[in-house]
Amino acid sequence: MKEHRMQRRTLLASAASAGLAMASGGSWAQAAWPIKPVSLVVPFPAGGGTDAFARPLAAQFAKVTGKTLVIDNRGGAGGTVGASYAAKGAPDGYTLFMGAVHHAIAPSMYPRLDYDIEKDFIPLALLANVPQVLVVNPKAVQASNFKQFLEHLKRNPARLNYGSAGAGTSHHLAGELFKQQTGTFITHIPYRGAGPALQDLIAGNVDMMFDGLGSSATHIKSGRIKALMVSGSQRNPAFPDVPCAAEVGLPDYTVTTWYGLWAPKGTPADVQARIIEDIRRIGTADEIKAIWASNGADYGGMAQAQFAKFVSAEVRRWAQVVKAAGARLD
Repeated sequence: MKEHRMQRRTLLASAASAGLAMASGGSWAQAAWPIKPVSLVVPFPAGGGTDAFARPLAAQFAKVTGKTLVIDNRGGAGGTVGASYAAKGAPDGYTLFMGAVHHAIAPSMYPRLDYDIEKDFIPLALLANVPQVLVVNPKAVQASNFKQFLEHLKRNPARLNYGSAGAGTSHHLAGELFKQQTGTFITHIPYRGAGPALQDLIAGNVDMMFDGLGSSATHIKSGRIKALMVSGSQRNPAFPDVPCAAEVGLPDYTVTTWYGLWAPKGTPADVQARIIEDIRRIGTADEIKAIWASNGADYGGMAQAQFAKFVSAEVRRWAQVVKAAGARLD
């Protein structure tokens, strides 16, 4: 009888262990993320600022996780086409979204978005902060410094144009703020991303651009475009010879492009934690630090909750900027 009771207890313990294993089997599988390639939706064409940070991120991701991070460029409508696509992705950790400040601006510029950046996504990490830079085609705009450039603008109202990554992007609003603060007029030419706009700037098809240093840095160093000013109150260490906005008489001209990582709503908490940890390891790698520095960028380094609050604050801030600037879709 005693032996029978011991056998029964052993069987019950085994059954309980098996049940626990079955119940937590999903969690074990999730904790093993990634077990296959991960798709990173980049909502602009190749060659732009988002792409400039996404591709080094993908290279480091492969080293850290042993799996491929596949860049899926889906440009259009100021980055909202790609965001809409990513919002509908499976919430399993295998579809991630690399958005930017543009996606905090979009709710104020696009009244009929079919996604909500705060409700349909889970914010994971702030990846980079990059100051905006005013760049010109040196053949189209023959000014050796900002003062000469501004004088030329005022003598020739509506004669120059500027390219942007699309209506409602930070490139667009940077131009609107510049016009407002300098009392000048330049024509906005929206593109499907910073990459195509930059190519037309280099080719001389547009005169100037308010771009993030991440995508302009290489072309500034090569001499194909000329930097006249970086936004904010300090010069950027990557380009110490380029004056900041405060130095040229625009103390309130501060526009920063930031890039972040999101997952579709419903992505399991343990998968989120694993992604965040791997991204933290990637962000502290010497290779990434060097690339970010060469692009004039700072790594985000925020905790997940901080990033969520940051995004909400940016949505509110840009709503005020859009209203004050009177910006609209072209």
